[in-house]
Amino acid sequence: MKWSYIFLVITAILNSFPAFSQDEILIDSVRNELAVDTSWKKKVEFGANLNQGSFSSNWTGGAVNSIAVGVHLNAVLTYEKDRNSWRNDFQGQYGIVRNKGQESRKSVDRLFFDTKYGRELTEHWSMIASLNFLSQFAPGYDYDELPTGELVRRKVSGLFSPAYLTEAVGIEYQPADYFFLTFSPGAIRQTIVSDLNLYKTFPKNYGVPIGQRVRTEVALMQLIANFDKKIAKNLNLKFRYQLFANYKDLGAVDHRLDASFTAKINKYWNVNLGAILIYDQDQSLDVQLAQSLSIGFLYTF
Repeated sequence: MKWSYIFLVITAILNSFPAFSQDEILIDSVRNELAVDTSWKKKVEFGANLNQGSFSSNWTGGAVNSIAVGVHLNAVLTYEKDRNSWRNDFQGQYGIVRNKGQESRKSVDRLFFDTKYGRELTEHWSMIASLNFLSQFAPGYDYDELPTGELVRRKVSGLFSPAYLTEAVGIEYQPADYFFLTFSPGAIRQTIVSDLNLYKTFPKNYGVPIGQRVRTEVALMQLIANFDKKIAKNLNLKFRYQLFANYKDLGAVDHRLDASFTAKINKYWNVNLGAILIYDQDQSLDVQLAQSLSIGFLYTF
């Protein structure tokens, strides 16, 4: 009888092990599910390029030694859960070029940040609230050549001179994950010129009254179109278009288009064609265009 009792106790203990094991597996499964939050997505790109050209002293083609270097960092962080979304976009670019006999000059300079909260209304329409910042890292200069052949530089921009801060509430249409279009009546934009002496070398002063650092505008309508898609294997097209119509001056609507076309050569090397088109009468009465072509290193993580 005694041995029968002991046998029953041992059997009960052994039979409990699978239950404990199943409970541990279930707990581990729940922990793993909680640890992986698929609501957050990120994409970060870091790139660098170097261009160099040199010629012998007897080169008859007419050329000058030069070197150019550029770096950029782009990061997009998004959150989507239920009917809520939050998108953060940072872009930083800087490049310089130096020709023999001249000082270094900027070739590209961009500091951009955009954060946007969305609340889904239907499958493709949302209410949004956004904050956008645009400026540059370093001073920019125009160069004039005197009759003597001497180059004189004239400062036309700097860090936070100008800078643009825009707050907007509106409606967004997003038919696909690579494209969205926002409409923001009543968007508010502050143009900032931190350098109070900039008007001496750039009389337009980006529309900011002389002696002041900030000019505030209210838009009858702000429109933003954003496209970022891999259009073919190793080919990506990206552009952002912004229209800002000040309700006080509808004859001077501001337009800005930033576009880039990237072709990947292999995992780490790519060719990039970029362009910026601006029409802003507070800067120039003519359309401004900047274009660049580069080959360089690109790492995505």
